[in-house]
Amino acid sequence: MAAMNITVRELAERLGCSWEGDGSVEIRGVASIESAGPGDLVFADKPKFIAKLGSSSAAAVILPPGEKWERIPVIRAALPQLAFVRATAFFFQAYRPEPGVHPSAVIAPSARIGAGAAIGAFCVVGEGAEIGDGTVLFPLAVVYPRAKIGADCVIHSHASIREGVRLGNRVIIHNGSVIGADGFGYLRDEAGAPVKIPQKGTVIIEDDVEVGPNSAVDRAALGETVIRKGAKLDALVMVAHNCEIGEGAILMAQAGVAGSSKVGPNAFLCGQVGIADHLDIGEGAIIAAKSGVTGNVKPGEMVSGSPHLDIRDWRKFWATAPRLHEMVKELRRLQARVEELEKKS
Repeated sequence: MAAMNITVRELAERLGCSWEGDGSVEIRGVASIESAGPGDLVFADKPKFIAKLGSSSAAAVILPPGEKWERIPVIRAALPQLAFVRATAFFFQAYRPEPGVHPSAVIAPSARIGAGAAIGAFCVVGEGAEIGDGTVLFPLAVVYPRAKIGADCVIHSHASIREGVRLGNRVIIHNGSVIGADGFGYLRDEAGAPVKIPQKGTVIIEDDVEVGPNSAVDRAALGETVIRKGAKLDALVMVAHNCEIGEGAILMAQAGVAGSSKVGPNAFLCGQVGIADHLDIGEGAIIAAKSGVTGNVKPGEMVSGSPHLDIRDWRKFWATAPRLHEMVKELRRLQARVEELEKKS
């Protein structure tokens, strides 16, 4: 929803950026270059986007230093997209319901609901649970007994926060995600039948973490599964028992981390990455999409493939792969020729 109108000059000052052109032009919203209308702010950080500005109806544009443009006012930023994202906050706020508890919600007598919290229709909050100040539970969210949720969190519909789990402040849990289900652990008995290992640990999610829809963070068998401050988990991400996801790490859609593995701070796991158990993924490591990681990855290393290789080796391999069939045929021809020459000698 729209929050306010603001002039180019005022917006640039709030963003800590310089501006050029008519600073009195009013900005009423943000848009893409293609869809922008009068009053909209856009950004362009690559030549292909800058080329589209001539046909755009935008009121102002965020550009990097050195890119000239005079038809509309310009806000200068070293990182135009980042400045655009920050500008968006002036014009758009995600929907938040008014504080209060819906009459259909079921709140245990021993639960504590913080000031300004909003508990939606058909939510359930168990015995001894704590909901922090300003936190929102959308309809049909479930908080199990003794779970603790910090201030200003958002728990979307059909999310489940299991018993004893602890969430910090400003945590977002999207629809259908389950925090604190049992870790997947079994042993075989004498007859070969699977015996469930009790999962008596918990999950700790620190401040400013976001967990996408239909993701799962399993509780530890013993101790804690931990998601550190500022980590971001996309949709359909699986974090198994006793894992630790480092501060600022990003796990994209369908990534999976097996039990007791550690993902370092600011590491980046692309879509459908699989991490085997008991591994260490170093700080700032990048794992390319669909990779299967079977060993430790050093800090800052970039790997790809299954099993994983250093990205440079992987690229060399796949540059060669389309020619392998012809190379095998040539090798067989040469082998036959060598055998023929050996017989003659």
